[in-house]
Amino acid sequence: MSADIRKDLPIPADDPNRSLTIADPDGPGIRHVFLAGGIYTILVSGAETNGRYCLIEMLVPDGGGPPQHRHDFEEMFSLLEGELEFTFRGETRVVRAGSTVNVPANAPHAFKNISGGMARMLCMCTPAGQEEFFATVGFSVESRRAQPPKPTQEELAERGKLVASLLPKYRTEMVKV
Repeated sequence: MSADIRKDLPIPADDPNRSLTIADPDGPGIRHVFLAGGIYTILVSGAETNGRYCLIEMLVPDGGGPPQHRHDFEEMFSLLEGELEFTFRGETRVVRAGSTVNVPANAPHAFKNISGGMARMLCMCTPAGQEEFFATVGFSVESRRAQPPKPTQEELAERGKLVASLLPKYRTEMVKV
């Protein structure tokens, strides 16, 4: 059953102040950040969707991925290349290219690239906001093909403190396993 909460409301008028977004991952003005061992490209931000969602391309190296965490927004991954282990509520499953994974809000989850090479996926979060978190805590890089930076231990420790301080603002928590 769908949650059709707007079925009795008329469709709003078009908002001419909003424009079409075409996101070229290698185009000008696209933000790229190094985070959790990979390069994340913010293709569509909440500013472009009136806060409804964001879309991020994730290039995750072999062995890379975030630790167990949870947040109060929906997150969907479409795996384009590679193979990942997705852990959801403590159960691990292998996901291969061509698959889509939907993670419900508030559920503990993590993923790890087990493909032996680079994994590539699209991540959509709804509502938007995760892209702002990534842009704030990640290391900015010039492109999705850039060599990952090699932060010092001090820089990593500082980013770790920044992440910890921003988790409540972005309604995210790390899950102890």
